[in-house]
Amino acid sequence: MRKEEPYLLACDLGTGGNKASLYTVEGALRASTFESYETLYPAPSFHEQRPADWWNAVIASTRRLLEQSGVAPKNVRAIALSGHSLGCVPLDGEGNLLLEATPIWSDSRASREAVRFFQKEEEETWYQTTGAGFPPAHYTLFKLLWYRENLPEVFQKMAQFVGTKDYINYQLTGHIATDYSYASGTGAYSLREWRYSDSILEKSGLSRSIFPEIVPSTQVLGNLTPKAAALLGLTTDTVVVAGGVDNSCMALGAKCFRSGRCYASLGSSSWIAVSDSKPLLDNQFRPYVFTHVVPQQFASAIGVFSTGTTLKWVLHQFCRNLLEEAKQTGENPYGRMMRCAERSPVGANGLILNPTFAGGSSLEPSRKMRGGLLGLDLSHTQNDVVRATLEGIAMNLRKALDALGNLTPLRERIVLVGGGAISPIWRRIYADVFHRTVEKTSIDQEAAALGAAALAAVGTGLWEDFSPIDTIPQTEEILEPVEENACFYEKRMPLFLRTAEMLSELGESILK
Repeated sequence: MRKEEPYLLACDLGTGGNKASLYTVEGALRASTFESYETLYPAPSFHEQRPADWWNAVIASTRRLLEQSGVAPKNVRAIALSGHSLGCVPLDGEGNLLLEATPIWSDSRASREAVRFFQKEEEETWYQTTGAGFPPAHYTLFKLLWYRENLPEVFQKMAQFVGTKDYINYQLTGHIATDYSYASGTGAYSLREWRYSDSILEKSGLSRSIFPEIVPSTQVLGNLTPKAAALLGLTTDTVVVAGGVDNSCMALGAKCFRSGRCYASLGSSSWIAVSDSKPLLDNQFRPYVFTHVVPQQFASAIGVFSTGTTLKWVLHQFCRNLLEEAKQTGENPYGRMMRCAERSPVGANGLILNPTFAGGSSLEPSRKMRGGLLGLDLSHTQNDVVRATLEGIAMNLRKALDALGNLTPLRERIVLVGGGAISPIWRRIYADVFHRTVEKTSIDQEAAALGAAALAAVGTGLWEDFSPIDTIPQTEEILEPVEENACFYEKRMPLFLRTAEMLSELGESILK
């Protein structure tokens, strides 16, 4: 009698919802489902979600996944999660939630707490220790200090805090722990020491006891509890593997798990990330660094806040006719935008768009910088505006690529993942602007889920190591840069960089 095939359940706990995916042992995606949840904005700089919503989304998406796939619950060997970073969920001594809603990665309420902390610790020293390249207020360390200052009753009752996916792991197993990749995003973790920093904890006045135990991303935390198994529609034979932070899981799924390999994640925001045996730290551009889910590796990245969101703004403000046409035909309006871009030449007839519509990142001269559309004259068309948008986003990511390339040798080929990798014209623009070979794989928006599934496979011994990742994503296209186009963009880049300086000066004057 043939043994039933085992499956791996990966949960990609993202900002917008949970994607539950079933993978075969060979890494083939059998089926996936998505369950959304909302983000709450109760006050300026407050970005909150309900941990109960995460858990309910995991339950609903998993049950629907099993129903749609027809996979028997007993055949689901393991679960692993990828989770959005910088979460701060306070628990009491009994493991109960102390707040209905908790801050997520984009929450920046703790700016005053960060300022006070840096009166005791040089910010550059803190960054060089932690690799925390986002604006400091986003990090868990300062959210904890905010609890202490503003919610003293909650803070006094807090026995431990956990991150996003670690809260779900606790619901699944009853075990509280985190992994090295998620711990490295707390702002209290020493990358080189592979542990929480005694110095940072001492200067913050926070007790080590509230920080969760750190385990490898592939460690089995335990079996599903009877309660969790019943809620998910699974059995208690299913084991739970620790999993990792979304940035590192995505890097693994994008084949970025050996030194020098890099990928571009192209979504609402975008970033270039590279895997290396050392953290890539730079005080000017401040790459944000997470310990990789792969042992002895780090995932270092530089991001651009507004890329897909800038494209969306252009669609709704400059291309309302495309929205209406797409509504009538049932087409994707972004597909119509891409056809517009194809009708404009390389360089968009001299039009330059700088996409920093959400403010300056660490790449930019000023946080007060805002985006701009420059060089307009009466001859420019909608096609040129769309083309300039695609080129401007690519050139901003080229800045990130160059900054990382100054810190470590990069592999020639860059893997593209995310929604922005779907468009052929945009892939061509990336290849030419990057002046590098770009690869489109079958993974697209499944990179983080595949990375989590790989952790489950290694954690349960179904894989010896992560080498199967090199063969699972099927290459769908490899694009070499067109040398004539690449040379044009090389000459255009200094002009693009000057727009950043000018827009930063304007931002400093306008946004006083």
